[in-house]
Parts: sequence; C-alpha cells; structure tokens
Amino acid sequence: MSDASPDFGFMATGIGSVPFLDIERTCRKIGHWTPAMPFWPQFVRRTHLEDMVIQYSEGLPLAQVNAAERSLSISPSLNRETELVTFYERVLAEDVEAFAVSRDAAPGLYALLAMIQAGGGDFGPYIKGQTVGPVTFTAGVKDPAGKPILYDPELSEAMTKGLSVKALWQVRQLAGSGKRPVIFLDEPYLSGYGSAFTPLQRHEVVAMIRTVIEYLRERSEALIGIHCCGNTDWSMVLETGPDIVNLDAVEYMDHFLLYKEPILRFLKGGGAIAWGIVPTANFTGKESVDNLFSRLEQGLGRLRQWGIDSDQVARRSLLTPACGMGTMSEAAATAAMQLLSDLSKRCRDRAL
Repeated sequence: MSDASPDFGFMATGIGSVPFLDIERTCRKIGHWTPAMPFWPQFVRRTHLEDMVIQYSEGLPLAQVNAAERSLSISPSLNRETELVTFYERVLAEDVEAFAVSRDAAPGLYALLAMIQAGGGDFGPYIKGQTVGPVTFTAGVKDPAGKPILYDPELSEAMTKGLSVKALWQVRQLAGSGKRPVIFLDEPYLSGYGSAFTPLQRHEVVAMIRTVIEYLRERSEALIGIHCCGNTDWSMVLETGPDIVNLDAVEYMDHFLLYKEPILRFLKGGGAIAWGIVPTANFTGKESVDNLFSRLEQGLGRLRQWGIDSDQVARRSLLTPACGMGTMSEAAATAAMQLLSDLSKRCRDRAL
C-alpha cells in the first residue's frame, strides 16, 4: 500500500466504458461530473479496439486481434520462442514506450490529457485511468487449441509482466497532467472465483495481481485500485495489496461487508473503498440522490459501528457507478453520472 493515505472525501469518478461517441464532448462532460478525479473514457461502441482485452494488447507477444469476433487470441503462425525472447528483451530493458496504448485504441486517454493540459476545467488533485487486470486478460485470451492462456504458466506470466509495463506507461502519461495518477485494475473475471468453472488457486490469483501492483509501486507514485463488479472473495482481493477496492455496492454491498476483519485491516492500513453506488445494468431512471444516499449510508454506518470514525470513513471513501456504462443508453448514462455527481456533493457537504 502506498505510504501517504489519501483524503478522498467522497470524490466521484468513473469506471471507464461509456456509450457515447463524441470524444471531446464526453471528456468535457466527465470534467463536469467528476472534477476532483476525472477519468478517461473507453468508447466501446466506436470500435472493437476499445474492448477491454483488445485495448491493452499492443506490444504483447503472440497477440492476434480478431476484429470480426471482437476477440483476442494467440497467433498460430508466429514463432512462440522468438516472440517471447524479443518481448522479454523489451521488458528487461524497461522499454516502456514499446508497450504504449495507441491513440486508435484509447482516444479518450489522449483527449482527456489534452483537455486538462489546455486548462479546460477546474480539476482536483487526481486523474484516474484503468487497465485490464491480468487474471481477466489471460482468461479472455485463447490459445490455438481454444484454451484460455490463464492455464498456460509461460504465457500467463509473460502477459502479466507485459500488462505491468503497459500500466506503467499509462501511469506516466497520467502523471504528465500534473495530477496524481490513480489506476484501477479491472478484474470482472474474479466474479466467478470459487466456482467449478474457475479452478484457479487463491495464491495464483494473488500472485498475478500483486505482480502488477508491486511493479507500479516500485516505479511510480500512483494509487492502485482493483475493480470487481460481481460477487467474489474480497479477502483475497484485499490480500493483493491495493490502495483502493471498488465494488458494486448496489448488488453486493452486504456480501462485501461480511469480510469485517480483512476490511478493517485494509482501512486501518490506509486503504480506501470506492463504493459503486449508482446502478448501471439495472438503472431504471427512478433513482434519486436521496435513495442512493440511504443505500450508501447502510455501508458507511456499518463501518462506523466497527469503530471507524466518521471523518476517517469520509477520507477513505470514493463514489463510482456500479460498473462500466458501455451497455447503457446515452440518456441513462448521462442521468446516472449526474446522480453520481450530485450524490458526491451531498456526501461532501454532510462530511464538512
């Protein structure tokens, strides 16, 4: 965990994916909705290049984009040994630029940075980015036999190291804004952890995620979060050592709060919770600041019952949507982000 415990005070930020198509206009909206911690948007409806797994594949060995299927796989035509040797030479040389995310793959990243650097808003001290987590990435990429490379130790290790360098490249871009970078590792695959369909050992999950976290921590001042929008073993997630843990607090708050002792250790060690309190997949349009605040208070109240005082609860709390908004309509996503912004203001006013 990073040395200096941040003071978030119910700042709002986003997960990443949005249903919008206008890049610059979306960045301006994000600056309005989440000025304390703006995030760069992933335009998943614009191109397959912004799909979660494909977006972070540039520079990784043997990766083959299948545009028609919007998927990534291991190329059967490239020489595995040659590719891995070249890849590890770049990793060991810390050739970070070889792992850049291109403008075609992440136009929202470049547009947000340009807007901030041009003085296009009154922003707070943080800027947020995101990258696919190593478990989700390797579970989503298949070898020529159709098997996820999560179960290929050599390729799984290589991809984890590659994603670490790619995350460092992103962190350095974000830091160029003059703001402190916050980067979330998106790990939706962990929602299935513990089922018969995910025969992955706990120590393997922890080791993969820790590899990325420790690589970033040794080379940057970034704050590192883990986002999982489903039900999972939160003690395992906390064991990986993030600065921030982000959950779907609409559907899974009660389950998350079953992990009292790990959560208390995490908070007392300087960790923060990003409460995904605004519905996304189940957004109805009937939600209000009042009912979202009431739902949030259930979780905050539990922390206070556990002995975390109100001031510390505020400092260690962020607010986000429950998950990405790529599947929402533009109108629903706009309404959800405005609710998030208004809820953040309500909480910040109450905490003063």
